[in-house]
Amino acid sequence: MKKADLILFNATVLTMDQDYRVFDPGALAIKGDSILAVGDEESILGSFQADQKLDCLGRVILPGLINAHTHVPMVLLRGLADDLRLDVWLMGYMMPVEREFVSPEFVRLGTKIACAEMIRSGVTCFADMYYFEDDIAEATREAGMRALCGQSVMKFSSPDAQSYEDSLQRARDFIKKWKGDPLIIPTVAPHAVYTCTEEILNSCSQLAIEFDVPLQIHISETAHEVENLRAQQGMPVVPYVKKHGILDTKLIAAHCVHIDEGEIRQLQRANAGIAHNPSSNMKLASGFAPVTRMLELNAHVALGTDGTASNNDLDMIEEMRLASFMAKNISGDPTALPARQALAMATCIGAKALHIADLTGSLEKGKKADLILMDISPVHNSPHFRRDPNAIYAQIVYASKSTDISHVMVNGKWLMLDKVLTTLNEAELIQEGNAVAKKIDRFLTDREESVLSKLIAIGGAMEEESFEIQAKVRIANPAKVIQSLSGNEIKIVRTRHYHEYDTYFSFTDPEQGRLRYREDEFLGKSGEITNVRSRLTLIGHSLEETVPEEVMLSRSRYFAPASHSLRFYREYFQPSKEVEIEKTRKRYLINYRGFDFYVNVDTIIKPAMGHFLEVKSRTWSRQDAELKSKLISELISYLGASASDAVTKDYITMVEDK
Repeated sequence: MKKADLILFNATVLTMDQDYRVFDPGALAIKGDSILAVGDEESILGSFQADQKLDCLGRVILPGLINAHTHVPMVLLRGLADDLRLDVWLMGYMMPVEREFVSPEFVRLGTKIACAEMIRSGVTCFADMYYFEDDIAEATREAGMRALCGQSVMKFSSPDAQSYEDSLQRARDFIKKWKGDPLIIPTVAPHAVYTCTEEILNSCSQLAIEFDVPLQIHISETAHEVENLRAQQGMPVVPYVKKHGILDTKLIAAHCVHIDEGEIRQLQRANAGIAHNPSSNMKLASGFAPVTRMLELNAHVALGTDGTASNNDLDMIEEMRLASFMAKNISGDPTALPARQALAMATCIGAKALHIADLTGSLEKGKKADLILMDISPVHNSPHFRRDPNAIYAQIVYASKSTDISHVMVNGKWLMLDKVLTTLNEAELIQEGNAVAKKIDRFLTDREESVLSKLIAIGGAMEEESFEIQAKVRIANPAKVIQSLSGNEIKIVRTRHYHEYDTYFSFTDPEQGRLRYREDEFLGKSGEITNVRSRLTLIGHSLEETVPEEVMLSRSRYFAPASHSLRFYREYFQPSKEVEIEKTRKRYLINYRGFDFYVNVDTIIKPAMGHFLEVKSRTWSRQDAELKSKLISELISYLGASASDAVTKDYITMVEDK
């Protein structure tokens, strides 16, 4: 007889292999970290012997569940801010808290709590993308779980990187360190098209291809994302990312809620994985992904929970059930996404979507011993019918609970035995998590009446910060500058003429920044008013980092439409001080040496301060800022102004200093 380390017997074995074989009664033999054999009980017991045997007492043995998309440290933000609009949730709570609290220690604790929760719900492998991913990987390996860990890359500063270059280097170092690990598969994770430039997408694609590792990215999660990209680029999201090499990688595309059939076919042809997140999409009202059609077109569609801040759990049993019910309701077809297919999305199809089907996802000889035992005897899962061979799948997906899982094994090692975790101390983790929650509560209580919170509360605030570099110089003759804009080196893309009325609100606490209420009058060729627009801008503090050429890296800004009167905002925000500035502005969007710049020719009317030339450009990285600062200096000279007349203050600061 052949020697095994462990034999599991007296069980119903759901292999989730290509033929969906079921052995009842069945058994499974394990040696080291892999499956030695799986089959009917009599055959396995007659062919193998082992020092350890486990009587499964009629439970079901099935592959460990795969959570294809999550942000595990966000378990520490579970329940922090629920039932809010996405902008309020993201800008008013998630982003400020992450900036304040996310650290290596934070993500380690959050990861361990998340691992404990996932192990209890039968998850043996998950795909994560967040910050400080190296610490997440370490904590995951300590817990004994299998994971695809993605180091996030985006154009904004983040808790673990000041710039895009920093985050990309982090991703490269992370991949080098972890590639080849038995449990951790490193990946690169450009966050989304709206948080990444074309250069970032290209660089991340090249990095994934260079090291032959998966790439994770959010794709078409909201209608707003899709509409914006169509307006800016004239194409849907999937063709856009394909243009930048994303589909040439081992792609894992999270959400894909708002994609059409052509995009589905593109993903399928690229062998991309799609991570469907039904709970999160419903809770955030993101919409309903066309999952049934995706599966009909043979796309690899996995299931994910997303982060617990937007779900609020990591329960894959619940996710399977909801995915099936949602598909039936959307299609009006009760046969859509049957139970066996839902379970496959969480096991064998999920493994294909994550590009790890050679390792896990089914119970087959040679694959890693990643498996769970589920008790289907409780009253909520009784009685049992066996006339229909698919009844066992229906029991698991439609009637089972995560609390029915009794044993969890990853890579041949038990992580839970008879509902007792073997690698994590839940009591200690819960205590530490509650201590962090108290600190976050105090932080939010202190800032609950902040200007940003109030700005978001009245609606419409943009979801991201804006950073720009700018230079300002005094000029004597605006007409001369305007004439110089017609030079051969400059291409004028667009021209606007405004009469602007700015009211700046200052507050007792300078940390609140300044709030600007602006009324723009759009002027026609004859000086007539053609349109009026009002908006609010919350201006934060200047960045400490400087760039060369006397060019200033400006403050972060949050924008919101101003749908109320100035009197309303005065009463609502209750500023400690107000300053008014009136000016005319001729604004030119130009292209200079392949880059876009805004050139403003301003005349300050109130208070009377004369004429100014202002050149500015959006930026997203240190390298980009340094390059554009030199070009701005060139532009100023080209337009006939003198760098010796440079002004390094905003208009509001100049007025206050008078």
